[in-house]
Amino acid sequence: MRYKDAALPPAERADDLLARMTAEEKIGQMTQPFGWKMYHKRSGGTIELDVEFQARIKEGGIGSLYGTLRADPWTEVTLENGLSPEEGARAVNDIQRYAIEHSRLGIPILFGEECSHGHMAIGATVFPVPLLIGSTWNVDLYRKMCRAVALETRSQGGAATYSPVLDVVRDPRWGRTEECFGEDPFMTGELAVAAVQGLQGERLDGEGSLIATLKHFVGYGHSEGGRNAGPVHMGKRELHEVDLLPFRKGVEAGAMSIMPAYNEIDGIPCTSNEELLNGVLRQHWGFEGFVITDCGAVNMLASGHDVAEGGEEASAISVKAGIDMEMSGAMFAGHLHHALQNGLVTEADLDLAVRRILEAKFKLGLFERPYVNPEAAARVIGCLEHVELAREIARQGIVLLKNEDKTLPLSKIHAGKIAIIGPNADHIYNQLGDYTSPQPRERIVTLLDGIKAALGEEAPDRVLYAPGCRIQGDSREGFASALSCALQADVVVLALGGSSARDFGEGTIDLRTGASVVSGLSWSDMECGEGIDRAGLHLMGVQLELAQAIHKLGKKMIVVYINGRPIVEPWLEEHADAIIEAWYPGQEGGTALAEILFGDVNPSGKLTLSIPKDVGQLPVYYNAKRSRSKRYLEMDTKPLYPFGYGLSYTTFAYSEPEVSPAAIMPDGEATVTVHVTNTGEAAGTEVVQLYITDVVSSVTRPVKELKGFERVSLAPGETKAVQFTVGPEQLQMLDARLQSVVEPGVFKLTAGSHAETGKVAHLTVLREG
Repeated sequence: MRYKDAALPPAERADDLLARMTAEEKIGQMTQPFGWKMYHKRSGGTIELDVEFQARIKEGGIGSLYGTLRADPWTEVTLENGLSPEEGARAVNDIQRYAIEHSRLGIPILFGEECSHGHMAIGATVFPVPLLIGSTWNVDLYRKMCRAVALETRSQGGAATYSPVLDVVRDPRWGRTEECFGEDPFMTGELAVAAVQGLQGERLDGEGSLIATLKHFVGYGHSEGGRNAGPVHMGKRELHEVDLLPFRKGVEAGAMSIMPAYNEIDGIPCTSNEELLNGVLRQHWGFEGFVITDCGAVNMLASGHDVAEGGEEASAISVKAGIDMEMSGAMFAGHLHHALQNGLVTEADLDLAVRRILEAKFKLGLFERPYVNPEAAARVIGCLEHVELAREIARQGIVLLKNEDKTLPLSKIHAGKIAIIGPNADHIYNQLGDYTSPQPRERIVTLLDGIKAALGEEAPDRVLYAPGCRIQGDSREGFASALSCALQADVVVLALGGSSARDFGEGTIDLRTGASVVSGLSWSDMECGEGIDRAGLHLMGVQLELAQAIHKLGKKMIVVYINGRPIVEPWLEEHADAIIEAWYPGQEGGTALAEILFGDVNPSGKLTLSIPKDVGQLPVYYNAKRSRSKRYLEMDTKPLYPFGYGLSYTTFAYSEPEVSPAAIMPDGEATVTVHVTNTGEAAGTEVVQLYITDVVSSVTRPVKELKGFERVSLAPGETKAVQFTVGPEQLQMLDARLQSVVEPGVFKLTAGSHAETGKVAHLTVLREG
């Protein structure tokens, strides 16, 4: 059997195997049922395979499994009934062994797992969410994180991940904002490349490599009203220049999988959009991997989008459009065979899809190395090196928004008593974000934990704590305790914000004591995450009222936001002495926050989302068209905090940019050099940003576009030169015929610390001939 010959190219092996398969076996390769339903845990950490799974394997009906090790309230996998890292690896081996030994052709299963900010399995490292990762502006650090995630996931048998999320956010009321890198396509594209390189490694069959799945293809972050999976209204120029750009960069980097979005664009659902899947993706970009749907997306074609009469037609039109595999697998498993019998699809259509899936399995080396080493999984998953990496990402991504009269950093010696107050001061799940597995309390460092550890032996005498209130709800029973703590303190750190915590069965919080109370009554504070979209961006519940009550005591008040989308609270902006945006900082977030509060780490994070003054300004983003109106009756259109903004405990000065040469041909390149000096008294890191404006163009263009950035660490008084290359990639646009061109004329180059400031130089592109 030639397909078992590892010396042959994957394409030849796939062709040989495909020729031996029945239609039922082919459809089986195209289905991906829920993996956690395929086994039951026994006492002692072993598993028993589900009877239905065994039967389907013998019939050739399963080629892939989704979320086999996923643990969360949806799967009902908990710390008590779930599998440890070593047990998980053994379980995946058992499932894989049965599939290989009891199927006619011995085709290994492809295990797909969720890894947005760490493998969603028990024991895996919980990194900060992508919105914070974007705020680091550190592509190399993210690549390193992706490598760690790949090592942890592959060590348990996972071979594909459903990340990175490359959606460009246009309305942060959308609940999945936390899963994205921000509002800029260029930055998202740079991080897309880093994700593919980190996850897939040098070669897919290498140690610790995963298939990266670019999602959600495409326009998902542009939904109407910020509502999840809502219709998207945009023209082809914006689609290609903004939303498709990060995906193109990821495909060029070698991504092996794509996941279409739930939404429709101009009336065509992405799951059945042949122009996007077979046209743009495969014909124009040369994508050679496979396309997998999001969960339930094929069903939506018949019940939601209503472009198909039922499951048979929905399955057929998705396959015809370019879908290769269905996550959840229910529609393909139940209807694709009938669609084949009734002529809605042909066996040649199935062959196209299955060939792509088989080639991916051969490239992963699954036929040669189908099993993993459980002892290695126990060593690498959640290891100290990865914990430190999670801490470093949090350090670099936390953003200082306000620092009146140098309130921060606090002195460990002279700060006196510190009251830590708020619903996010000591709630582990409120700082981890959506797509997080159950966590043992001792692995998560909250803000309260971090401050206590920083003060050491003095903590019992100097740290007071009260939750004050919940994220949601109108209970004020915790106010008295919070005000009592604040009254005794010299400074108040107020941890407010949001929550993407699912119901992990932790019970409720006694607002008077801060203790966790396990009861039969569940309380969900979730106001962000998938499917949790909001009409506003204000703090929920009585959080603002709590802050106002504390402010009346006349204490220094430092606000720490822990949340998954921007918060708009003008009163806090006016009255807080300092404001920190921590997003969801992961399992080491409390340590990183304490280091920043006490000055052990100088904040260097920069916003990747514009924060509006009022929700009525939405959409507000830095790279809007020049033709946008300048103001509303009540206010202008400028954000409260612009894209790229973030303070430091030091200050930086920029020289005038130097451009050499000052004029180039359309295919030429120029170098932009800017000198940055640390003009303060503390060492710090600045994110130098380069924006380009096409002064006059044949079609309307954005006010400016980010085209380069670099983190620069400087000692007090130190100056460094930062260089950017500007060429066709940075200057091109789509003309009236949607052709990529570099038009002659003057381009304005702005180098600065955020989108609303900087020093300017000019570059001229000469006319050919």
